[in-house]
Amino acid sequence: MADDNNDLLGQGTTFISHLVELRQRLMRGIFAILIVFAICAPFANTLYEYLASPLMSVLPEGNTMISTEPHGPFFVPFKFAFAFAVGVAMPYLLYQIWAFVAPGLYIHEKKAVIPLLVSSSILFYLGILFAYFIVFPIIFAFFTGTAPEGVAVMTDINSYLSFVLKLFFAFGIAFEVPIATVLLVKAGVTTPENLSAKRPYIIVAAFVVGMFLTPPDVFSQTMLAVPVWILFEIGLYFSKITQRKKLEKEKKEEAEFDPTG
Repeated sequence: MADDNNDLLGQGTTFISHLVELRQRLMRGIFAILIVFAICAPFANTLYEYLASPLMSVLPEGNTMISTEPHGPFFVPFKFAFAFAVGVAMPYLLYQIWAFVAPGLYIHEKKAVIPLLVSSSILFYLGILFAYFIVFPIIFAFFTGTAPEGVAVMTDINSYLSFVLKLFFAFGIAFEVPIATVLLVKAGVTTPENLSAKRPYIIVAAFVVGMFLTPPDVFSQTMLAVPVWILFEIGLYFSKITQRKKLEKEKKEEAEFDPTG
């Protein structure tokens, strides 16, 4: 009975220590975000000007952005500065979560997770850059160019921020498709052959995802769905390489342990 009590006490102490460590690592991530925000805050207006430039560059002459709220000109740039700080500090926050989980992983799992974190972070940022430099100029030129005669295009700054952040998130997540494809094959959930056979359904699914993740217009949905399809093809290519290496490794192990030599 005494041993059982000691075991329970030890488990409870270990659980509490894990919670304390998790809290400390999350606090480090939050502090990192606040530090980056403190650096960005003095340049909040400048950052927002960069964010708004894809729209401002295509607005008809004489049209500007507006604020429908008295506090908008002050708070909206700071909202974007904070979102920018979260994006910049996110790799450090993910590292803290990784450092908390890592002691419980096997060596081969650790080797697999690190490239996964790095590649997924890079792809997420690439999705954001793709949206800003490629998608925004096209869709904003289209939207402003199709305005009916007599309608002045004067977007509210808070509405614009919500719109672009939603697209940033949508394209950032969409660019994770190659990672998801490789992971599904590597985990044995599916095979490259099955994915190739289901390509038509995946293309339809890409447009459905675009419908949910982007504003309700066909143009934005298509601008997201087409890259998702291309990224799926890239992920499919690398999944074939992953599967081939896995099969080669299994054959090598079988040959090493084959008693018949």
